[in-house]
Amino acid sequence: MRLLVGLLIALVVAAAVGLGTTWLVVTRGAPFGALTVGAWTAWPRNGTIDIDPYARAAVARSGELPVGSGDGIAFLARGDNAGRALDGRCDIIVSGTTPPARYWTITLYDPVGQLIANTAGRYGFSSQEIVRATDGSFEILVGARPRPGNWLPTSGAERYLLVLRLYDTPIGVTTRAGRDAPMPSITQKACP
Repeated sequence: MRLLVGLLIALVVAAAVGLGTTWLVVTRGAPFGALTVGAWTAWPRNGTIDIDPYARAAVARSGELPVGSGDGIAFLARGDNAGRALDGRCDIIVSGTTPPARYWTITLYDPVGQLIANTAGRYGFSSQEIVRATDGSFEILVGARPRPGNWLPTSGAERYLLVLRLYDTPIGVTTRAGRDAPMPSITQKACP
């Protein structure tokens, strides 16, 4: 009887640990196959046949359609270059250049993946509409208060994330370092 009770307890503990770990990986993202450049992270295999089972489960759970490897790649940033979480009450500057791409977009989302509602009706920028400097670089101010130029409103959201989608780009699975992909920097400027 003791053996049976011990076996049952071991099975319950093993199932709880296994299911709990799987739930964490599926809901929070897995580091398997991640490509990180500065504050930006992408999973280049998510749009391919080589997607890992945990990423496949996360995509199925969210209902999102990943960018196919032949179409481009999506980079996600939850924090700035110093590792601090993006806070909608703070002013954040996204500046620099993007890797070569035919077209790109940068969009602001809440942590659940929904667009952040704002009175300006501005949710992101594309490579076609952004105001650039003469050298081709750009600067986007992300913050709660209206600003001139490239401004993305956060509506004071406590946490948010930025998604940079690059379409028709050579960046992908073979990219290994920042020199291969000059990503925009994310810097916290002012915080109340």
